[in-house]
Amino acid sequence: MKKMKAFIAAVMAAAMSLSMAACGSSSSSSTASTAASGSAASTAAASGEAQYAVVLKVLSSQFWQSMRDGIQAEADKLGVKVDIYAANTEDDVEGQVSLLENAISKGTYKAIGVAPISDVNLNNAIADATSKGIKIVDIDEKINMDALSKLGGACYAYVATDNKAVGKMGAENLIKQIGGSGEVAIVEGKAGAVSGENRRDGAKAAFEAAGLKIVESQPADWDRTKAYDVATNYITAHPDLKAIYCCNDTMAMGVQEAVEASGKDIKVCGTDGNDDAIQSVADGKLAATVAQDPASVGAKGLDLLTEAVQKDVKPEVGADVPVYSINAILITKDNASQYIKK
Repeated sequence: MKKMKAFIAAVMAAAMSLSMAACGSSSSSSTASTAASGSAASTAAASGEAQYAVVLKVLSSQFWQSMRDGIQAEADKLGVKVDIYAANTEDDVEGQVSLLENAISKGTYKAIGVAPISDVNLNNAIADATSKGIKIVDIDEKINMDALSKLGGACYAYVATDNKAVGKMGAENLIKQIGGSGEVAIVEGKAGAVSGENRRDGAKAAFEAAGLKIVESQPADWDRTKAYDVATNYITAHPDLKAIYCCNDTMAMGVQEAVEASGKDIKVCGTDGNDDAIQSVADGKLAATVAQDPASVGAKGLDLLTEAVQKDVKPEVGADVPVYSINAILITKDNASQYIKK
């Protein structure tokens, strides 16, 4: 009888052991690519969790939606999983900081791409990520590296459009359209946003090189309504105004509305290549838009994130950050039709 009880107990113990092993196994398939395997592979990847994250500015505009789509398409191509986060508005500085802090504390990301709202708002969190061995790639908005270095933070790479070249391209087209003379103005983005400031500076340099008088240059915070109001004031104060360069298309559309309301012939150039702006150019309203390629910027950003993980090179604090530029395209009435989405 004792032998029978011992046999039954042994069988039950074996059954419990098998049951526990089954509960501990995972049926999730890995989303990591072959290129991200080996030393780069992690428990997170094996369980279906993303090794990569990207924190964008917002997802409320076509530019950032296109960047998100470019990142996701590249992730699908590479066979990796990426989590994409974004702040609620262009003013949601603290909200964006919280998103990055939460991503860092999650503990599953090996590399994170950031498109900061300003050049310093994410620096403390980036420094924390650096201390934890998380690779950081700067996307679109250039981080103040001197300020970041003082906090002990570092970046693996920076990828963006050459925004000074963008502003220069837009201004040069306006100069051509107004015959090389006349008063001009600039509608800036958000104060402190380096991408907008670079576009402004590129346009300013081109206008000055051509000998044109810049009568106004004020921020409208990337906002259409604010840009309308700014442009209305410009037009009222400067009756001889001939052209306005805008640091994004959202503002350009507001400026164009103000121009149409005034009844004057003032040329307006935007930036980004948004669908509505391209259609406006095709319709002969906006003079031009300088189309960025946010999808390619985002895709390159993810490529650099995966590269950073594969190489496992620790970025040095204070070291020069490699810069990767994505070319922009000038869209005018002559070529706008080929960029309109069917």
